[in-house]
Amino acid sequence: MPSSRSVLIIDDEENLRTLMARVIELEGFKVIQAKDAKQGLKSLEHEDVQVVITDVRLPDGNGIDLTRTIKEKFATVEVIALTAFGTIEDGVTAIKNGAFDYLTKGDHQQKLIPLLNKAYEKAALQQKVKQLEARLVKQFGFEQVLGKSKAIREAIELAKKVAVTENTVLLTGETGTGKEVFAHAIHYESNRRAKPFVAFNCSAIAKDLLESELFGYAAGAFTNATRDKRGLLEEAQGGTLFLDEIGELNAELQTKLLRTLESGEYYRVGDSKIRKADVRFIAATNRQLEKEIEAGHFRSDLFYRLSVFQITLPSLRERTEDIAILAEYFIQQTAAKSNRRMEGYDARFLKLLQQHPWKGNIRELKNVIERSVILSSDKILTADLLPYDFNVGEINESSLTLADLEKHHIQKVLALAQGNKTKAAKLLDIGLTTLYQKIKDYNL
Repeated sequence: MPSSRSVLIIDDEENLRTLMARVIELEGFKVIQAKDAKQGLKSLEHEDVQVVITDVRLPDGNGIDLTRTIKEKFATVEVIALTAFGTIEDGVTAIKNGAFDYLTKGDHQQKLIPLLNKAYEKAALQQKVKQLEARLVKQFGFEQVLGKSKAIREAIELAKKVAVTENTVLLTGETGTGKEVFAHAIHYESNRRAKPFVAFNCSAIAKDLLESELFGYAAGAFTNATRDKRGLLEEAQGGTLFLDEIGELNAELQTKLLRTLESGEYYRVGDSKIRKADVRFIAATNRQLEKEIEAGHFRSDLFYRLSVFQITLPSLRERTEDIAILAEYFIQQTAAKSNRRMEGYDARFLKLLQQHPWKGNIRELKNVIERSVILSSDKILTADLLPYDFNVGEINESSLTLADLEKHHIQKVLALAQGNKTKAAKLLDIGLTTLYQKIKDYNL
């Protein structure tokens, strides 16, 4: 709710303005007064006002035009127009321009406070919704896409441009590059932000169930369908439907999705009733759909409908300068979850992160950081906390002692065995107890 209940009165009749202010103040409102439109607009720029009461006839303008200006600049502020006898048509026009309601001078004393309270409730609700939307944008918007590299900034700029449109978006890139984060950001910075964002991974469910999940089904459509079920299209009505791994759809479902994209209509499984889909589609894939089209696995017309606006997200290998920023974020995020205080990482830790190929991209980096924080007993992350394969190949001319060679050989074998110590001991042809002792001696 607003921090204060504030009303702005704009009227050049000082006696009437002062009288209304006293009455309104008795109801617990803070009242600001202005003698003309110019002063009123200036007050709105500096005060947190929920309701404006303005005379239609002002010395420097028309209250009807002022109403339009207020609603354009301060959308959550409600306006009550005050008209003289015989100018009710002015009040009606003011409402068309966005006013909450109008009162005629002479009978406003009895009606003013009830009307003011209603206008305040509406304005307060609108401000609360706006504040919630702002928090959602901050939580899920492009502020959550971390990085300063040219590659990621270019992707963000493209996404921001398309976010404010109704265009379908196709997000491409390797697994773990943050496609769902981008989809969230596009939704929460669009005009659909107040409506649902529904995410669905097309590879996470059996292909024969995908249609009923997407479109819903009618009672009796198949065995065990005892009642109607809403599909994802209905769940996302008015909002955004994010279809991840879109390349997993079978040919029949591709055809039905294409029809929905083209007509905005669909049928529930087992139902003959046409339903409207007011949904913005965002799709994502780590496959090269052009090759899937050549192989006959994906419809070219569906691809062209989905890729009206295509954004390719860069791999972490293409934005190594962002690794430090991402690592610091994941360190603090993980530390907060475990109620710990972490101060960062040392130079060698970062160097090994930057040299790693990151086939799993940001998702893999997040997992590695979480593991390192959990294993750490200090506030600074060091290279020995990283998985075995990060330290392979670190031998240099200053570390060629037999012990160093043995240490690095054990590291390589452990990496080859993916950390399985029993398998590593067999490959090294030593006892498991011996391997554990060497791991302890070398602090592996």
